[in-house]
Amino acid sequence: MKDIADLRKSYERAELDEARAASAPLAQFKAWFDEALAAKLPEPNAMTLATVGADGRPSTRIVLVKGFDERGIVWYTNYRSRKGRELEVHPFAALQFHWVELERVVRIEGRVEKTSAEESDAYFASRPLDSRLGAWASPQSETIASRAVLVANAAKAAAQHGLHPPRPPHWGGFRLLPDRWEFWQGRKSRLHDRLVYALQADGSWQRTRLAP
Repeated sequence: MKDIADLRKSYERAELDEARAASAPLAQFKAWFDEALAAKLPEPNAMTLATVGADGRPSTRIVLVKGFDERGIVWYTNYRSRKGRELEVHPFAALQFHWVELERVVRIEGRVEKTSAEESDAYFASRPLDSRLGAWASPQSETIASRAVLVANAAKAAAQHGLHPPRPPHWGGFRLLPDRWEFWQGRKSRLHDRLVYALQADGSWQRTRLAP
């Protein structure tokens, strides 16, 4: 077995310089996201979500971004889950996209708020039926006796709601309102490119370069 300390990779695919980077972070993110889609990466919309609990301990998990625009970055979940409860106490979070094949990372930080009921309803209605029933079946982050509990809950939800289950009141969207973006491009000799966009009081973005 190879010593894990000897694992190495030289990053040489691309570069990120100020002359070609977008002046606004959302435009830069969209350009990179479109490239991730074009490259047919596995789950390019998968991102790490970091939250902090009432005890001050951080926790992370992978979620799927379901929309982004000038208002922020959106994902959906059970509001009673661990992340939902933690965001209720501390409505700030950090996101990270890691597109390994492109040797790129995007980090995003900011305040979090719930999406409107109308937005959550619209997205929920677009989900496959099994996923909609699953939202009723799973008491997310709670201890259960076995998988049989989920199967039984799903069957009960199907019997109760049929082909048109409504959105559960405990399920919906969150939107992160970014105030800091970082774009990381791997470079040779570990001299990586890091550009940070920080939101200013007047609503503009200040772009700076960080040492790797």
